[in-house]
Amino acid sequence: MKIPEFTLPAPLAALVAPLPRWPLAVALARALDFGVGRVVSAEAIAPLEGRCVRLTVRDLGVDVTVACRDGRFHPAPRDATPDVAIAATLRDYAALALRVEDPDTLFFARRLRVTGDTELGLVVKNLLDGIDLAALVPRPPWRMP
Repeated sequence: MKIPEFTLPAPLAALVAPLPRWPLAVALARALDFGVGRVVSAEAIAPLEGRCVRLTVRDLGVDVTVACRDGRFHPAPRDATPDVAIAATLRDYAALALRVEDPDTLFFARRLRVTGDTELGLVVKNLLDGIDLAALVPRPPWRMP
């Protein structure tokens, strides 16, 4: 699968950027919580305990920050200082999620930026790399193995 190169138009970013981040942060935190114990083990997220992670979609002008406390993810205040910040375009996040592109390739091409605690960024990268995407999507009953 190939994802075409694209950047979201600036007028769209101008509309979306001023919107409140809290609903996005809540949605991200709930999605991450859903994955703990199902997709990744509680032990695997232990290095994130007490830490704050910010994800930025550069071409949309949106950033979302979550913190891990007591083995769960919570929205962090917008003014929270993240321990690690990860930034990419929407296209590059999609390519990572679909495993079309490797995070290292995007990082060295300067399309994926990691600032702050880069060791924690590596932990996040390894957690994402360890997710079995096929296990997340059930097979339709008519599909051959």
